[in-house]
Amino acid sequence: MTDESPKKRHRMPRRLRLILSAVALIFIVEYLVIPQFSSARKALHLLRDVNPFLLLAAVVVEALAIASYSEMTRVVLTPHAPRRFDTYRVNLSTLGLSHVIPGGTAPASALSYRLFSELGVPATSNGFGLAAQGSSSAVVLNVMFWIALVISIPLRGFNPVYGFAALASVFLMLAFFGTIILITRGQRHADVWLRAIARRLPRVNPDSVTRLLERVAERIKLLTENRVTLWSTIGWASANWLLDAASLWIFIFAFGTAISPIDLLVAFGLANILAVVPITPAGLGIIEGTLIPTLVGFGVPHNPAILAVLAYRFINFWLPIPLGGFAYMTLEWRKRD
Repeated sequence: MTDESPKKRHRMPRRLRLILSAVALIFIVEYLVIPQFSSARKALHLLRDVNPFLLLAAVVVEALAIASYSEMTRVVLTPHAPRRFDTYRVNLSTLGLSHVIPGGTAPASALSYRLFSELGVPATSNGFGLAAQGSSSAVVLNVMFWIALVISIPLRGFNPVYGFAALASVFLMLAFFGTIILITRGQRHADVWLRAIARRLPRVNPDSVTRLLERVAERIKLLTENRVTLWSTIGWASANWLLDAASLWIFIFAFGTAISPIDLLVAFGLANILAVVPITPAGLGIIEGTLIPTLVGFGVPHNPAILAVLAYRFINFWLPIPLGGFAYMTLEWRKRD
């Protein structure tokens, strides 16, 4: 009892975490989201000239982006990947959940793990697959942002906000590649550190941590040695981000403005990297509050930028919530049949 009490004192109570998350969410909605809708009312006259076929094309491209992410999921779960339709439904379910809970990545990952387990994916493949797809997606986004930033700086100049995002992306990539090297090449060293940490945690068995590390190391080596699987994962992750960015570009073009793809990727990467901070669900308010002024800085008129971003976020953020709920219900009905 005495050994556990100090740990409990340093741990923030769950109720307090929920209150802080709710306050942060209310602040973001009040000062970032609602003002955008107020400004959008002044630009509604632009809807008369919008091309409906371009709007439809943007929706289709966004659907292809989600499909690409699901294909990446199937690659990292090979050879135990469920049917394509089932994989799509699981990803939609977890996507919808992550859009309604602040810091929704953790509960969404837990839901994804449970659903894939119920579909017959072994625990080792399941855990590694979820980690691999998240890490691969993050690395690809950061690489895309860096490439666009390097090209953009000589043309547009340097902005301190870009530097902050670039620094954050460097730490993310160093953490990712450092973990890979530590596990695949220095597994014994990693094992010593993890066992030492595990001994200090309540209800954690160091032997279980060692066995899990061995299985993860085997899966990582399998992925890095199998170049077809590795490049397929990177390819689908790239397709996911590029199609997502292309959907935003089409929305901007539908409202009568063209923007350079490089400028778009800088704004897109900046918004999504800053949205990694788990303050609001899926970066609600953060992405909008970053994209709009950045696009305006790159020459997109203010009113078209607002409408384009809000239309894009309706498809990218809001629509997956009911679709994800429906997908989850179909998976639950499947268990009863």
